Amino acid sequence: MSYQERYHRWLRSDALSPQEKAELEALDPKEIEDRFFGMLEFGTAGLRGVMGLGLRRMNVYVIRHATQAFAQVILAEGPQQAAKGVAICYDCRIHSAEFAREAACVMAANGIPVRLFDAMHPTPELSFAVREYGCIAGLNVTASHNPPEYNGYKVYWSDGAQLPPHHAAAIAKVMGELDVFDDIKTMDYQAALDQGLITLIGKETDDKFLAHVLDQINDKASVAKVADTFRMVYTPFHGTGYQQIPYVLGELGIKHLYCVPEQMVIDGSFPTVKSPNPENPESFALALKLAKDVDADLILGSDPDADRVAIQVKDKDGQYIQISGNQTGVLLLDYLIAAKKRAGTLPEDPVALKSIVTTNLAKKVAESYGVRSYDTFTGFKFMAEKKNQLEAAGQGHVIFSYEESIGYMIGDYVRDKDAVTASLLLVEMTAWYAAQGMTLLDALEVLYQKHGYHGEQTVNLVMPGLEGMANMKALMAGLRANPLQEIAGTKVTVRRDYQDGTQVDAATGETTQMELSGSNVLRYLLADGTDLVIRPSGTEPKIKVYVLATGPDAAACREKTAKYAAWTDELKNMVNH
Repeated sequence: MSYQERYHRWLRSDALSPQEKAELEALDPKEIEDRFFGMLEFGTAGLRGVMGLGLRRMNVYVIRHATQAFAQVILAEGPQQAAKGVAICYDCRIHSAEFAREAACVMAANGIPVRLFDAMHPTPELSFAVREYGCIAGLNVTASHNPPEYNGYKVYWSDGAQLPPHHAAAIAKVMGELDVFDDIKTMDYQAALDQGLITLIGKETDDKFLAHVLDQINDKASVAKVADTFRMVYTPFHGTGYQQIPYVLGELGIKHLYCVPEQMVIDGSFPTVKSPNPENPESFALALKLAKDVDADLILGSDPDADRVAIQVKDKDGQYIQISGNQTGVLLLDYLIAAKKRAGTLPEDPVALKSIVTTNLAKKVAESYGVRSYDTFTGFKFMAEKKNQLEAAGQGHVIFSYEESIGYMIGDYVRDKDAVTASLLLVEMTAWYAAQGMTLLDALEVLYQKHGYHGEQTVNLVMPGLEGMANMKALMAGLRANPLQEIAGTKVTVRRDYQDGTQVDAATGETTQMELSGSNVLRYLLADGTDLVIRPSGTEPKIKVYVLATGPDAAACREKTAKYAAWTDELKNMVNH
C-alpha cells in the first residue's frame, strides 16, 4: 500500500472523528508522505515520535495498534504466563495518561490483567512494579527528555528490563500483520475496572519501592555532620520526580533543600525550558538563579520521567560547573565501592557495568579496587541482561551500571536507569565529600591524578524525517564500504564493527572476533590514544559521535576532544555528497 493509499484509508475510517479528519485534510503533500510512508519503527526502546495523526505519529490509534501486537506476543507465551498480567505507567506529558488508559483497555479486552498506576510515576517504579508483582511485562508511556511535542511507548519484559531484541522484533512483525483499525480489540475503561481486568496501583507500590531506595543509603552519619550548612537545589523539570526525590533526600537527612517552584508544577508543555533535558546546562537557568540566591553547594535535576539525573557543583570561585554523565558515573562508582567497603556491605565478587560509549576511566577506577568491569551495548536492557546472566551463573554481583547519558542503575529491585536512587546517592556522596572539606570537582581531580586525565565529548548529527533516515543508513553503509584510514590527521590503528563483531588491525588487516556483536556501531582506535565511536541513536533521528580522549592533563584532553568534534563536519559532508 502506498503512503497516499494509507492516508486515504485513514480519511475514510469510521474510527476518526470529523475534527480528526479535518486535521488530516489540512496536511500538505510533504507532511502526508512523512506521516504515512510507513509505521513508526518498533524497536527495543518501543516507539517514540511526534504526537499527531498518522501512522508515523504518536496517537491513540498507534497506541492501540502497538498494544494489540504486544498483547498477541504475550498471549503466545501461553495462558499461565498471560495471567501474570502487565503493569502500565505514564509520565507528565500531554496525552500520556490518555495513552496509558487506551493501552490498558486493549490489554484488558485481550483478557490480560492490568495493574495501572493511578497517577504519573517515575520510570524506575514501572520496572520495580513488573518485578514486584511478577508481571509478564510492562509498558510506560513516556518520551523521557524529548521536547514537548514528543511522546513514546517503552516496553518491558518479566525481568523489569526493556524488551530484548527478539521480543521487540516479534511485536514489530505482528504490527505489520494487523490493520491499525479493524484488528484491534478494546473495551470500555469503567467496564474493565468493574470486571477486575484493570486494577489501579499507587501508594502501596510507592511505599515498597521507596523502602528499597532508602536501603541504598551507605553513610547517614556523614550527611548529618554537614546537614546544618549543606544547601542544595532540586528541579524535576515539571515531571515525575517532584514527590519521591525530595522525600528520599529528606529521609537522608538533608535539611536545606530548595526546589525550583516554577518547575515543581506538573506541565507536559515544559513552559520554563527550551528542552527538559538535564544533560543541557542551559536547562538549569532557573535552578541556577535559585542556587545563587541561597548559596547552594549542589544543583540536581531529574528528567521528566525521572530515570536520568544531572548535577552542577559550586567551585572555589562560586561558579556552578556541570559535571558530565561520564564524570558523574566515575565519581559515583568510586564512592560506592569505597562507601560499601567502609560500611562492610560490599558483596563478594562485585562487578561494575558500563556501555561501550562510556569513558574508559570507569574500568580503571573499578579495577583499582579489584572490582571487575564489563562493557555492554548502549541501553539498560543490555546491562540488565548482563547483570542477570552474571548473577544467575554465580559469576559476580553487579553493584553499579551506568551510561554516559546521565543514566545510573543501582540495587537489585529495578532493571532500568533510576534517577530516584541515583539522586539519593549523588547527594550522599556530595555531602560525604563536603564532610572531608572537598567538592566533587576536587574528588574528580584526585581520580584524574591517580588514573590519568580523560576527556569526553558527544556530537549529535541530527537527521530528521524520511530523508534523514536514508542519510543515516547511507552514512553507516559508506563507512563500512570505505573504511577510514585516518581521522582529523591521526592514523586509525584499529577498527571495530559491533554489527558483525569484527576487529581489524588497520596496519596488517588482521581480523579477530570480539565478544560483543549485533549492534550498528563503529569504533576507531587512534594512534594518539583517542577512541571515536559512531552510532545511530535508537530513539531519536540522529547519528551520535562519541570522542573518548586521554592526555597528560585536562587541557590536552580538551584540545583532542575539540579537534575530533570539529572533524564531525566531514561526516556531514559525506552524507551531503
